[in-house]
Amino acid sequence: MARVSSGVSTRARRNKILKMAKGYRGGRSKLYKTAHESVDHALVHAYIGRKQRKRNFRNLWIARINAATRQRGVNYSVFINALNKSGIKLNRKILADLAARDENAFNAVFEKAMASV
Repeated sequence: MARVSSGVSTRARRNKILKMAKGYRGGRSKLYKTAHESVDHALVHAYIGRKQRKRNFRNLWIARINAATRQRGVNYSVFINALNKSGIKLNRKILADLAARDENAFNAVFEKAMASV
């Protein structure tokens, strides 16, 4: 039985890690062991960040809707309740975009929702 050398696959695996560590400072981008540690930490934080981004955007949308509704004399929870009762099916992302970019459209949605309360 011939002896199998694993040098090619090992080098490929290490190069993959070093390629992911490109741009890191100092030995973190040059030395395999420190690069591997840095990449592992970075991937963990990237995974967590993908979950946090969803929370952060929802909080931003709610803050924008709240600011727009308070200018009209109603708080956020009353407005969302009125939307649900009136059967208007707009999500918070779209409502926040209307509040920030198209005030006339947001006014129309706001009036229609508050008319049902």
